[in-house]
Amino acid sequence: MSTATAVPAPYRLTSRGILRSEWHKLWTLRSTWIMLGVASVFTVVLGMILAATYTPSPEDEIDPVMYALLGTQVGQVTIAVLGILLTAGEYSTGMVRATMTAVPRRLPVLWAKTTVFTTVALLTLLVTNFVTFPLAELFLGGTDLEASFKDPGVVRALAGSAAGTTLIGVIVLGLGSALRSIPGTIGAYVGGLILLPQLATMIPNDTVQDLLNYFPLPAAESLAALHTTSGDLAPGTGLLALCAWAVASLAAAAILLRRRDV
Repeated sequence: MSTATAVPAPYRLTSRGILRSEWHKLWTLRSTWIMLGVASVFTVVLGMILAATYTPSPEDEIDPVMYALLGTQVGQVTIAVLGILLTAGEYSTGMVRATMTAVPRRLPVLWAKTTVFTTVALLTLLVTNFVTFPLAELFLGGTDLEASFKDPGVVRALAGSAAGTTLIGVIVLGLGSALRSIPGTIGAYVGGLILLPQLATMIPNDTVQDLLNYFPLPAAESLAALHTTSGDLAPGTGLLALCAWAVASLAAAAILLRRRDV
């Protein structure tokens, strides 16, 4: 009498499994909690301090949303650093070898990292912004910066600020995957996204100045602005510009990921 030997089911690699793996890796990093915590706490605390010490000045036209969310400038840096650690950081630790061995096609890993990062960053920033603004308005009520969620454009600006910062993080995430170096990616972020546009403002050429509005940081500012001024990008145009930068960064990362050895 013969006995049948049970054959184990073959290992199946699914998109859901890759997403779950990247989600788990993100939350097991101590840096994730630190970066998200710094971005949220600094935005809320600085917003309340600025609101509590605000002195109206008839000579200055200040955007109430951008004033309350001034701490997001630090948030942009911490979210960008988180994107760097999620990609370039994995190369620095050598964990990427195990990841790519488990997922030989490679590209699903990049898409999973991008999806997890975008979801976590966007939700964190949305909650932070929608908490910071009403807290700041507790002190700004009765001043020229008094505003509420019911005012036209406020909700859009709060959500736009979160989306802009998240997309900058996605751009840097793509750079981290392409450069595979934490110092190199930080240098590219600081030099290319922050310093280069500042230096280019010194070029006395109207075309150059108009093109600078389409760079990531100015485009992100247009999403967070309650009111646009002459020469600034409209929020919709700014969003398209940021999406184009993000797509270009991820496309470069995807091409290099397929062509190079781990």
